[in-house]
Amino acid sequence: MDKSCKTVVVPVNGRELSKGIKFRVALIAHDAKKVDMLSFASKNEEFLKKCALIATKGTGHLINEKTALEVREMMSGPEGGDLQIGGLVASEEIDLVIFLRDPLAKQPHDPDITALIKVCDVHNIPLATNLSSAEILLKGVIGKADSHPYF
Repeated sequence: MDKSCKTVVVPVNGRELSKGIKFRVALIAHDAKKVDMLSFASKNEEFLKKCALIATKGTGHLINEKTALEVREMMSGPEGGDLQIGGLVASEEIDLVIFLRDPLAKQPHDPDITALIKVCDVHNIPLATNLSSAEILLKGVIGKADSHPYF
């Protein structure tokens, strides 16, 4: 089976970002996936430096502490951070969500997680929920970066 990917299209809701506005990426990771998120952010640090990054508190704090990236921290997920990011998605203030979920653990804030996923679907915002989909979506964004003035 050929695992190569020839074309990746990452929509930005049919709108062009104005010159000077950075591509806005939300980063969220459940506790069991925080090391994976840190690895992902470190691996893609040069590109992510060109983006406006927003994260839930634990994820944002870890990335701020361990990389040269600057991440705006929201509340922690269980305290409403997922909903805060969902509000930004609904307000068209997020262009891509990378949410490394732990599908095997019950989360006390599962309704918030479901709401975030739903608002991404409603507003046609690309959402990656594992490392493979995160890499593919980010490669699609990087591929488009050459033709956009905000990168």
